[in-house]
Amino acid sequence: MSVDTLVPTAPVSCDWDAYAEKALSGRLLPREEALSVLSSDNDDLLAVLHAAFRVRRHYFGRKVKLNMLINTKCGHCPENCGYCSQSTVSKADITKYTMVAKDTIMDGAREAMNRHAGTYCIVASGRGPTNHELDHIIEAVREIKATTPLKICACLGILKNGQAERLRAAGVDRYNHNINTSQAHHAAVTTSHTYEDRVDTVNKSKTAGISPCSGIIIGMGESPDDIVDMAYALRELDADSIPVNFLNAIKGTPLEDQQAMTPQHCLKVLALFRFICPDKEIRASGGRELNLRSMQALALYPANSIFVGDYLTTSGQSVDADHAMIHDLGFEIDDNATPSS
Repeated sequence: MSVDTLVPTAPVSCDWDAYAEKALSGRLLPREEALSVLSSDNDDLLAVLHAAFRVRRHYFGRKVKLNMLINTKCGHCPENCGYCSQSTVSKADITKYTMVAKDTIMDGAREAMNRHAGTYCIVASGRGPTNHELDHIIEAVREIKATTPLKICACLGILKNGQAERLRAAGVDRYNHNINTSQAHHAAVTTSHTYEDRVDTVNKSKTAGISPCSGIIIGMGESPDDIVDMAYALRELDADSIPVNFLNAIKGTPLEDQQAMTPQHCLKVLALFRFICPDKEIRASGGRELNLRSMQALALYPANSIFVGDYLTTSGQSVDADHAMIHDLGFEIDDNATPSS
């Protein structure tokens, strides 16, 4: 059984182009219409994607932003997030390590350039960075910014007062801290921190002048209403970049037996986020290879961004395959990913 069984069949056919017009005019889709995207008949999938692409093309043309991440610290995390192979409750077979050397982070930046990524994402496991870890990351960021044109996104967990300002002063362009799920569903995913803790960190980065990046994970037992709530929440947070992850149910994690998703469901979620957050970077992120499978290319009609290479503890599609997918679509890689209007 797939999670799509949670979504009822739409009772009527919808005017998807009207949804695009609302998005382009800045109007918010009401909940009933937002839910209808998720419940739309699969026969309407191409029409839904076409409407979402109208919005994506208006703001980003046919350009695709590439991001590459490095996991600078793996495991050893005291949090109990049910989806994560690095959490304290995970029994997943992963290689755990403490903070990598600065030279390793620099090597990753050079590899990001080789892959034509415009943004290099520096990630570390844990509840939040210690002062020593922050000093280490800041030293690497300063060198990267002095020697490459890369944008830097840091993802280091919950920030304490003053830490966002230090990252901004070092040259960090963006800070990622995902809300992951809806406020109502949050306790079903983790109890070692609150939904408000996550929102607070996003707001700390905004206040410090760092571009906020916050996204979600689909497939953790959420309802259609939860998915709509996530989209509304990220619109309200005014997140500039929204990674849409699709659960990779890793063996040894509490969510290892979570039901699979169909590519059609994943594509409808991406379209919904494009309608709700029309001018934002929507990224088809972790789990896209597993859940979208042979339909990955269609994700780039609503989304304008992907990761290239591997994720934190799971493998991604080959870089060559991602580049070929983009070119076969007639799209182009955008190292800067600036909206076209």
